[in-house]
Amino acid sequence: MLTRRHIGSETTLLDREALLELKNNAPGTDKARLSVAGVASNLASVDLNLLVALDALLQHRNVTRAGKRVGLSQPAMSRALSRLRALFDDELLVRTPRGLALTWRAEQLRSRLPEALGALSQLIVGAKDNTVGRYAISVAMPEHQSLILLPALVPRLLAREPDLDVVLRTDLSGALRELEEGSVDLAIGRIDDAPSGFYSRLLCADRLACLLRRNHPALERPWTEQALSNLRQVAMDPCDEGNGERVTDPFCWRVPSSHAPLIVPSLVTASLMLQQTDLVLFLPCRAARAMVGGQLVLRELPGKFGPSDVSLIWHERCHRDARHRWIRSEFVRVARLTP
Repeated sequence: MLTRRHIGSETTLLDREALLELKNNAPGTDKARLSVAGVASNLASVDLNLLVALDALLQHRNVTRAGKRVGLSQPAMSRALSRLRALFDDELLVRTPRGLALTWRAEQLRSRLPEALGALSQLIVGAKDNTVGRYAISVAMPEHQSLILLPALVPRLLAREPDLDVVLRTDLSGALRELEEGSVDLAIGRIDDAPSGFYSRLLCADRLACLLRRNHPALERPWTEQALSNLRQVAMDPCDEGNGERVTDPFCWRVPSSHAPLIVPSLVTASLMLQQTDLVLFLPCRAARAMVGGQLVLRELPGKFGPSDVSLIWHERCHRDARHRWIRSEFVRVARLTP
């Protein structure tokens, strides 16, 4: 079996003997470290194109015909054969009365080389193929953002990528570290002063609204700042806004009030409580619209309470990945289509 790695501009090759040698050396020993250093040194001089030439030579057993197959002149293929002989320390092809014949070493290579080249080809092609293989994407976003985005986003993602799993994280407190480490792929929120290595793109600007039951007494009074501060609120789990180097929820704060007798972990619980009490819930207008209906109505707040920007945030480790780039574009498209 052959394993490819890149060193500088050269593509290198590791054969089974070298792998077995490394496996038989206990990790951490001087012998193992010397073996790794020796293999790395040898790998730096190997050109992957030689393996393509070798495959043609082993199949055709003729330098001229092999050269035509890979697009090399007869002299160039002869030079490639000389380099291959030096690389494998074997003649590979020897002259007989009936033409070139394969050595015992070449016979071994002929049985293993097509599989190795196929694996290398799949490694390269597969890296560009965005439709093969099950995979998951983890997104850190507040629950109210998932209420806005996921109903339209997930069907679009799964229509093209049926093997995609979307994993939602609602805690933003460690999002930057998790983006950097790879346990989270995207975050949605606000970041004012991101460290180097992070990217962000504006999704939307939203403002704060009030969700409350129909026939609530507050609906009959003017919506002044004083009136808002006197309302009894359902509050979501409290969070720390942190500083500019953290991903935060721009709506993770309440209208100033000392009246928050109930703190709940989810919008489902909050919605049930709003229908049964005179409590109110402050949340982004777009999310509030999604919850309006039945016993609940929406009341927009004065301009002082919005708008706030919501951004999509990711780390440079994913920046050039084709799948990740497509998923980011879908987030942006859905955010702009959502009223």
